Amino acid sequence: MHLILTGATGLVGASVLDNMLAQESISRISILSRRPVKMAEGHEKAKVILHKDYKTYDKALLEELKDANGCVWAQGVSQNAVGKDEYIEITHDYPLAAAKAFSTLHPDSPFAFVYVSGEGATQTPGMFTPIFGRVKGQIETTLFEFGKQTSNFKVYNVRPGGVDWTSHPEIHPFMPKQDLYKKVLVPPLNLVWKGLMTPTQPMGRIFTELAMSKGEPLQGSGIEMEGRLVRNSAIRRMAGL
Repeated sequence: MHLILTGATGLVGASVLDNMLAQESISRISILSRRPVKMAEGHEKAKVILHKDYKTYDKALLEELKDANGCVWAQGVSQNAVGKDEYIEITHDYPLAAAKAFSTLHPDSPFAFVYVSGEGATQTPGMFTPIFGRVKGQIETTLFEFGKQTSNFKVYNVRPGGVDWTSHPEIHPFMPKQDLYKKVLVPPLNLVWKGLMTPTQPMGRIFTELAMSKGEPLQGSGIEMEGRLVRNSAIRRMAGL
């Protein structure tokens, strides 16, 4: 089993990479990254491919990825860290370009694409919907529609809630430094609104398993968009939480 991962130096990506490294059935992990990934060092099955332009996938790169079964697209950025145009490019244009490229890897067999969105994304934005909710909702719809038009491309839009890394010590040396307010808020939120939180360890497992799957539509509570949208409540349910 060969999987592709982006965003490996981020919090969600680190949790996914930790699970991928532990999965014996995964023989190869192709990590697309702008910079080295410390967590991958010393692991023979993990190869970091330094990739600068996420809107372009040349023939040599696609040849290297040709037998990949799926991808977890965990790359992302806070809406507060960049301007609006750059946020749209990273959040919408990058994953769409990747979807189009990866769908050509093996057109006659399924390719599972797990797009990490987030609770707050919406297909029906209102006057006060923040930019992240609008843009993530747009790319969820765009990927869904692309999947309907491309028979082998099987998308899952996954929406984690408040990402909780506190009980996942394996990723602590590799994850980005978290803002002080997050460190302060996560423990009480786990007590008061536990159902809104997404622990990284089971989250990484669920996202990995979806990327390893044949991409069949999901069912059950918290599943929308014809089995292609996985809300946080469904992530928790699938993780047994």
